[in-house]
Amino acid sequence: MLSTAVRLMFGRSPTPVVPAVLADPEPVSASEPTLRGDWPPERIALTNRLWGSGFIVPGGETEILRLARPLGAASASSLLLVGVGGGGPAAAITRNFGAWVTGLDNDAMLLAAAKSVIGKAQLTKKVRIEAWKPRAPAFVPHSHHHCLALGPLHGAQPEPILDGLAKALRPGGQLVMTELTADKPLNPTDPMVARWAALERRDPDTLVAGIAITRMLGRVGLDVRIAEDISARHLEQAMLGWRILLRDLQGHKPPRQEAAQMVAEAELWLLRRRLMRAGRLRLMRWHAISRVPIV
Repeated sequence: MLSTAVRLMFGRSPTPVVPAVLADPEPVSASEPTLRGDWPPERIALTNRLWGSGFIVPGGETEILRLARPLGAASASSLLLVGVGGGGPAAAITRNFGAWVTGLDNDAMLLAAAKSVIGKAQLTKKVRIEAWKPRAPAFVPHSHHHCLALGPLHGAQPEPILDGLAKALRPGGQLVMTELTADKPLNPTDPMVARWAALERRDPDTLVAGIAITRMLGRVGLDVRIAEDISARHLEQAMLGWRILLRDLQGHKPPRQEAAQMVAEAELWLLRRRLMRAGRLRLMRWHAISRVPIV
């Protein structure tokens, strides 16, 4: 079953059928708890194998450094990292650029994993790991030179979060942000959309068009210099991670629980890939600069 699911990801079956080996996740709740619980230890262990230790996005350290580099982070600068994941992004940025990092997430298990990674890397003096609530964002005004936000709009209204991120920047500060977008509203009754949303634990109605986010960034006082679709690179990095994992699985039968987690994750990526290739989902990147001049 596992190899079948991964082969479906690569389009090797003429009539792909989405494997349904796990019970559907609980629907997205209308009232957000203090911290999410979308990342059990088994899933974190799998993404460590796919993208690198501490990373939950394709491309791992290479992609995080590519996103952070335009910010010009250095040893004298502070960086707000929204979406610290398992701690890999914060560790990579601090090791490579020397920046002081505040890493935020809203999943209890990811926060625990991030604290462990930062502790083992002996970076606790330069990296703080904290929880945040997307539906009640409370960023300290003018607290950071720059911000890297990785999918910060998951499950919440975008403009209050974007306004908070803009206000958290010091005068002349820069923001790089990635986010899933949908140019046209996704139909929640479409079986493919519904299954993808369940696996992502995401309400499809909360996805907005990239141009709408660009306009919101402008309204909250940011000058958008770049707004680009990075879906192709995202999918290439995802396919590479899965190919390496599939190669490593040759001749090795994982335990049942581990195999079930792999199939569920492969299904999620199959559906994300199909929606992106159809142009119904996009991963966008923005680079924006605060309009407030440096004094």
